[in-house]
Amino acid sequence: MTALVWFRNDLRSIDNTALSRAMEAGEARALFIATPGQWQHHHMAPVKLRLINHAVDNLGEHLAKAGVRLDVLVVEDFAAVPAALATYCREHQVSALYANREYLVNELARDNAVAETLACPCYFLDDALLAPPGSVLTQQGEPYKVFTPFKKQLKDRLLQHLGQVQPRLKGDAIEPPTKAVFSSPDCDALLEGWPLDEDAALLAMRRFVTERAADYKTERDFPSLDTTSRLSAALSIGLISVRQCLWRLLHEHGDAVWDDASGPGTWLNELIWRDFYQHVAWHFPRVVKGRAFQADTDAIAWSYNEAAFKAWCEGRTGYPIVDAAMRQLVATGWMHNRLRMIAASFLVKDLQLDWRLGETFFMRHLIDGDFAANNGGWQWAASTGTDAAPYFRIFNPTEQGKRFDPKGQFIRNWVPELQSVSDKYLFEPAAYPGALDYPQPIVNHKEARLKTLALFKAIKEG
Repeated sequence: MTALVWFRNDLRSIDNTALSRAMEAGEARALFIATPGQWQHHHMAPVKLRLINHAVDNLGEHLAKAGVRLDVLVVEDFAAVPAALATYCREHQVSALYANREYLVNELARDNAVAETLACPCYFLDDALLAPPGSVLTQQGEPYKVFTPFKKQLKDRLLQHLGQVQPRLKGDAIEPPTKAVFSSPDCDALLEGWPLDEDAALLAMRRFVTERAADYKTERDFPSLDTTSRLSAALSIGLISVRQCLWRLLHEHGDAVWDDASGPGTWLNELIWRDFYQHVAWHFPRVVKGRAFQADTDAIAWSYNEAAFKAWCEGRTGYPIVDAAMRQLVATGWMHNRLRMIAASFLVKDLQLDWRLGETFFMRHLIDGDFAANNGGWQWAASTGTDAAPYFRIFNPTEQGKRFDPKGQFIRNWVPELQSVSDKYLFEPAAYPGALDYPQPIVNHKEARLKTLALFKAIKEG
């Protein structure tokens, strides 16, 4: 009889709870199920799909070194998974199924259907987060709706008990499988510089923690600097675990990790934000279903100006920092986090466009697209979510450009029309005395701000 480990967003052979449990149970076999229809329905970016394909290929090679065979099935969507798994388990005499738990609505429903369909026992294990949903609660036993107290409680929990990182598993090596083939577009050029397997992800993480984490707090907001970890894509598909990140931080920086004022502590907080949004999605599934966390804000009369939305998507708003950010996203499949906030604020607070339009557009392009984190970030910017920026706090895109790209390096790189424009006019090219092949601002920020305030006041005071 065979123990089967079902890989999902945990495409690594090191520190993988489900894999460890399956191998402890006896002879282990592994399976990945591609669901292209499901991915398309949920707007997975082509570059992320390609990353997953590479990661699955590499995972098969890593598992083969430990004596575990990885098979790949392709079915249309989650609805087809239970029957496909049941057939596979019968054919291979599977005695038990092991998988690391996923926490979003569709994934939970899929796993429940699998457990009801399979004849063998199914073990779903908590592995993806620093703490599983339901384990970090207020003194009243309620879920946190604000990040800061959630962070404090989670850190207290971690100080009492740190989950151990599991070592690389060993076994008698077998022949690696043939390349996993499922529909993924040929966009390998966009993957350059991103880790494609667990060894590359571990190396990138160790280099970041050793070389750049100390300065992360002071340098992370400047998109022209290469100071972020660039590990978000690896974390989104599980090439590395968040436990590995935390332990490496502790190894290199000790107690500074727990200090919010330190660089390592600031990066840990970013990892905790990832946990927080997963907890929110689990406790409040309405956010997974296109609803605002703050229910009253669903009544906001958003605009649906197609021309304005198109200009935002194409980086032609007339606001250089916004346009540079959007062009970076479309060209590379990634956007710096500070720029995500600026671009999102502009869509919602300057153009009064529904935040869900931007949320979907980001998912269609981001290599590190993670539904819970993307939704949480968009609702923060739109003042509709947990920990939302107050509706009256509206980013001035011109001032944001001056503050976070003061020398204009990032803007000039992505908006070549402005390369020769002096610093005096770079952030406000509409004032340039000569002719420019660059659009005029599609909206007046001061007027747009007043309009946005009125939209929110209408539902807050109405």
